[in-house]
Amino acid sequence: MHGRTDREGEAVKARPGITRRKLLIGGGVAAGLVVGWAIWPRNYAPNLRAAPGETIFDAFLKIGADGRVTVVVPQAEMGQGVYTSLPQILADELGADWRTVAVEPAPINPIYANIGVVREGMEQALPGWLHGVTAFAAREIAMRANLTMTAGSSSIRSFEPRLREAGAAARSLLCKAAAERWKIDWKACDTEAGFVVRGNDRLRFGELAAAAALLELPKELRLREPDERTLVGKDVPRLDLPSKVDGSAQMGADIRLPGMLYASIAHGPYGAVRPAKMITGDADAVPGVSAVLTNPGWVAVVANNWWAADRGLQALAIEWEAAGPKPDDASIRKALAAALDGKERKRFAEREKPDDVLAGAGVVTATYSVPMIPQAPLETLTATARVGESGVEVWVPTQSLPFTRAAVAKALGRDEASVTVYPTLVGGGFGRKIEVDAAVEAAIIASKLRKPVQLVWPRREDIQHSRFRPPALGRLRAKLGPAASIAGWSATIATPSSNMEMMDRLGGKPRAASFDPDQGAVEGAVPAYAIAALAVEHAPVDIGVGTGAWRSVANSYTAFFTESFIDELALSAGLDPLSFRMQALTKQPRLARCLQTAAALGGWQGGEAGTGQGFALHSCFGSHVAVMAEVRAEGGDIRVTSLTIVADVGKVIHPDIVRQQLEGGATWGLANAFGAPVSLAEGMATAQNFDGLNLPTLATTPEMRVEIIPSEERVGGAGEISVPPVAPAIANAVFAATGKRLRHLPLSLSDA
Repeated sequence: MHGRTDREGEAVKARPGITRRKLLIGGGVAAGLVVGWAIWPRNYAPNLRAAPGETIFDAFLKIGADGRVTVVVPQAEMGQGVYTSLPQILADELGADWRTVAVEPAPINPIYANIGVVREGMEQALPGWLHGVTAFAAREIAMRANLTMTAGSSSIRSFEPRLREAGAAARSLLCKAAAERWKIDWKACDTEAGFVVRGNDRLRFGELAAAAALLELPKELRLREPDERTLVGKDVPRLDLPSKVDGSAQMGADIRLPGMLYASIAHGPYGAVRPAKMITGDADAVPGVSAVLTNPGWVAVVANNWWAADRGLQALAIEWEAAGPKPDDASIRKALAAALDGKERKRFAEREKPDDVLAGAGVVTATYSVPMIPQAPLETLTATARVGESGVEVWVPTQSLPFTRAAVAKALGRDEASVTVYPTLVGGGFGRKIEVDAAVEAAIIASKLRKPVQLVWPRREDIQHSRFRPPALGRLRAKLGPAASIAGWSATIATPSSNMEMMDRLGGKPRAASFDPDQGAVEGAVPAYAIAALAVEHAPVDIGVGTGAWRSVANSYTAFFTESFIDELALSAGLDPLSFRMQALTKQPRLARCLQTAAALGGWQGGEAGTGQGFALHSCFGSHVAVMAEVRAEGGDIRVTSLTIVADVGKVIHPDIVRQQLEGGATWGLANAFGAPVSLAEGMATAQNFDGLNLPTLATTPEMRVEIIPSEERVGGAGEISVPPVAPAIANAVFAATGKRLRHLPLSLSDA
């Protein structure tokens, strides 16, 4: 039987049902993407525009006569630094002067598709004997589905090879153009600091660009060796910072158009279908209000300023027509428990015969849970739309440009070619801005009024209708073998099929189609440790509330389940948590090094009364991380005094950006550990603002030590890797300090 091998090289059974004509991408943000080979387009016309004096070299690079090097970036800048690190890759290979490098968002074109995020999903879904074709297939799938999306810590992993090739290609052409002038072999030339050089001879890029772009590429491109690279691996100045400092950066709500109106919006409770009753005169009484618009699922008030629009909206006493039961905390808990104990589930990973191994005595069992939590970015959903007879324009902070255009076109009954989407900087996305709600709503409002409209969701709506990190209930079972080895392991996780839900929403499919088992729902649930027999299952559940992508997606709960349970197994084995992990990481040298380094930097001692240390480690997005937390239990409260974060992200492009992402991810991990869950009553979230979410503050954020392991391995993701291990590391430290085992988030000593 053919089968794939997992990260430890042991056989894992392939799942049936894959056909050559149709593929279902089974993991990550591409989950639920159905691919039909025969119907896809295959030709993509170039649509990158050149300004006066600019020469286009390829889809990623323009060089001006003044020497400016403009790198075209197809990923959204959300603060994670892609407007610096991606140009840094190309500029380094090109030999550009960093002071002359600029950045421009890419237009919508399949050439900019995120191939890496599809490939990763395919490798999770397909048997090992098909992995040889995944690179080709992922490229075809991503481009033909126009899957340009910023998600899954994939920006550098997906685009580094293409940007290096683009830089090397342009370098070759510039050298050829200079060589023609000097009457020499072009291979004798090189580039540095914005010049083509040969000995003391130097010609500026700007002088050569127009002629170089007309020349023929060499049959083979030479990429620079590591010791030739002068920008990659350096903390170059960020390209997005000057505009953010001087205020010229364009965020979504910064757009201003002549004659523009402003809108605020309210959506019904979960379980409601449409507004049934309201007194519009209450809104009209607010000075500046000009219109009240209704649509299935929402009501919007429009005014000459946003404050008036929102005051008018709050003045409406809207009664909503119920479509079914309104979910609440009790109904969600009941649905999760029923799914965990039910028979509808799918086994997505299997090694040897776990059911046989876990039969009989000696089985350790524990159940863990996590609640729904919102993305809660500082920038709420917003979009500006202008609708005319000839076309539609939308300005929006988005993580998925083509999906936004397609959704707006569908909502207005327009051809996609008539819709132009201008991406702005994103004031925090975290998965929420993959979706297209605000752009569609702004376009509908603008179409009805025939005036430009800027829609800004109020904070209460952004929390109420976040596409929440789904709640999850996990039952883990394991049995120890000889010498404290792990003989058997089983994880069954009940949670909504969030990735499929999200892709169905983006594709306009009925919500009822979203509740099949979803491999993305158990992403990260296969432990990195040596385990003889293993099973991981997903039990899908409909909780009546829309869920979606959240920073680190399923890893945010699978790591909590796994790393908490590993500590429980260490206790059963009579070993300390560090020794137990190390002896089980024999085939994971990169993770083992992270763990050893974290123990050394954090000063591992274990714990004593009132003070404790705890570990957690995880691998995802092509990277590896270990976290050591130190806590104090004071008067019934948990105070995290320090976090030591050691990560191996492979080759590092911009060290300081990686550190920022690791620190930011760890802070997000604190929100995962202690943040207030979204509580529902009568289908409505009780939290209205940040103060109801118990997010980390400067006063509660601990000291962080961050260490990046030097590596020349393939580049991995950094933006999400440090989120998953923080909560379990803290929970394990609490046990070391108090002897109380916390199996549920948010962490609280009162739950022990």
